[in-house]
Amino acid sequence: MAVATKSIEELCINSIRFLAVDAIEKSKSGHPGLPMGAAPMAFVLWNSFMRYNPKNPKWFNRDRFVLSAGHGSMLQYALLYLMGYDSVTIDDIKQFRQWGSKTPGHPENFVTDGVEVTTGPLGQGIANAVGLALAEAHLAAKFNKPGATIVDHYTYVILGDGCNMEGISGEAASIAGHWGLGKLIALYDDNHISIDGSTDVAFTEDVSKRFEAYGWHVLHVKDGNTDLEGIAKAIEAAKAVTDKPTMIKVTTTIGYGSPNKANTAGIHGAALGADETALTRKNLGWDYAPFEIPQDVLDHTRKAVERGAAYEADWKKTLTEYKAKYPQEAAEFERFLSGELPEGWDQVLPTYTAEDKAQPTRKHSEICLNKLGVVLPELIGGSADLTHSNLTELKGAGDFQKGQFQNRNIHFGVREHAMGAICNGIALHRSGLIPYGATFLIFTDYMRAAIRLAALSEAGSIWVMTHDSIGQGEDGPTHQPIETLASLRAIPDLTVIRPADGNETSGAYKVAIQKSKENASTLLAFTRQNVPNLGGTSVDGVAKGAYTIVDCAGTPEIILIGTGSEVSLCVTAAEKLTAEGKKVRVVSMPSTDLFDAQDAAYKESVLPKSVTKRLAVEASCSFGWHKYVGTEGDTVSIDSFGASAPGGTCMEKFGFTVDNVLAKAKALLG
Repeated sequence: MAVATKSIEELCINSIRFLAVDAIEKSKSGHPGLPMGAAPMAFVLWNSFMRYNPKNPKWFNRDRFVLSAGHGSMLQYALLYLMGYDSVTIDDIKQFRQWGSKTPGHPENFVTDGVEVTTGPLGQGIANAVGLALAEAHLAAKFNKPGATIVDHYTYVILGDGCNMEGISGEAASIAGHWGLGKLIALYDDNHISIDGSTDVAFTEDVSKRFEAYGWHVLHVKDGNTDLEGIAKAIEAAKAVTDKPTMIKVTTTIGYGSPNKANTAGIHGAALGADETALTRKNLGWDYAPFEIPQDVLDHTRKAVERGAAYEADWKKTLTEYKAKYPQEAAEFERFLSGELPEGWDQVLPTYTAEDKAQPTRKHSEICLNKLGVVLPELIGGSADLTHSNLTELKGAGDFQKGQFQNRNIHFGVREHAMGAICNGIALHRSGLIPYGATFLIFTDYMRAAIRLAALSEAGSIWVMTHDSIGQGEDGPTHQPIETLASLRAIPDLTVIRPADGNETSGAYKVAIQKSKENASTLLAFTRQNVPNLGGTSVDGVAKGAYTIVDCAGTPEIILIGTGSEVSLCVTAAEKLTAEGKKVRVVSMPSTDLFDAQDAAYKESVLPKSVTKRLAVEASCSFGWHKYVGTEGDTVSIDSFGASAPGGTCMEKFGFTVDNVLAKAKALLG
């Protein structure tokens, strides 16, 4: 086949298709249907509209691209290779889905430069994209000046039928429409096929009307297979609408070009097979060997390198002019991008003595947030319609709303799952913003996928969770977390902290802010009920995960380990045991994760192996605590659902009293 027989655009599009086909055929695993069908829209977008620099994938003012339908990851890897990114070579594509590969089964931002967010579970990507667009809108409103625009980029996302079926996409699209995020453009790969076959078996709604109801600008390209001009005109029309996000429904054929498998579920998630691959090559006139790309294609697509260098050079020129005109704002902008914290930022965190009045740790959290909000203008976030229960308002920072994007209080509405993924998008914008999202601890079940992905994708989100136990009270067992802390502690790379009082709350925020800047996520669990400030607690102790707050002379006979509101029970019980002549140590363990990360010598100094009598006290399930109390220890815990009653009554009835702690400690001591 002579190159001249086909247009360069068609050759480029078929290059995307066959890189996907060949990689999936070699690995015998993957999803070829979406890359084959979505190749035209992706090519038009990346070739004619998106601004990016392949040689500097982290250039700040690049347009962001999210493949929400992440199972079609070979579409993105093909684009990265063709456009000249160093992060994906032809050898990487040959290693698709293999151990240690830069081309994993779903796009992962921490593996492959050029991938903005980790998109695995369907719907997460479109919600992340809302967070990316929010970050752009906020920073543009904060830093741009008349005649000096340094924040100006779009967020593009390709999503599929599966994304639109998942509830998180509806939550995210609803709030994006409310905010009017005009630089968010979603291309919906409308191919009518999912794993079970035609989407008609379960999905017959009018998606366009739904998005119109959300407040989106909606367009339709009826022939997404060949109408490149129609796709381009739709994207141009989308960019012309600045006061609302745009959804472009692009009707395509899944597996386009495959004679026998196109438009079937059989091409959604399995390799074509050798025979069908050969037939597809013949059908599309592709006379090249596996992984072979015509030089004309590479010459064309890699013009993106030159374009990208020019885009970045122009932006740097604008930034230089901005620095001259607005040096103070420029210094703050550059600090944001550097990820550096202001010197002495943590000095605003309050400290307490035992004489200070008892308060809920959610109140201490509010105090910390507002102290930090003054010195950290990058702190931005809010609650899932629980602002005045979570106490998460940044006073004086204004509400982030349409036309008020400079403000920092985000009202997510009753949308926990979208809130989580949006916060992740804000963090993964990598512009220095520190996002936090808040709800009741029990409702982490509604956003668990986003919390898990925050940890996996190194997002740096902070989760502010209140009403952390049966002490929540009258709302009853549906609102009282029991197994929740244990399940969250099981998530790798998520630091869970349950502070005991004001000092530990300050320490928890110090850890959380530092970890956010290290692209690590933290979950803070706070009480609804009052807790006393304790004499032995400290801000810095929290960073160790566990530390001694009450000790005795010599080797203790028993160690009481507490977290959160139960630490005070341990302290009072220790006083009584000490009065009876017992040698007692009290250890506050606000974070098992942080404690486990300490060296062996430190852990031995806090929990010496010679002391086998240990009692862990936490108003949560016992699961996980035997790691710390051993076979000769015990727990004061709750392994049943709670009950509807005043919080104090619940705590008493379920055994979270000084008397019960004493009784169990004495039983251990014999």
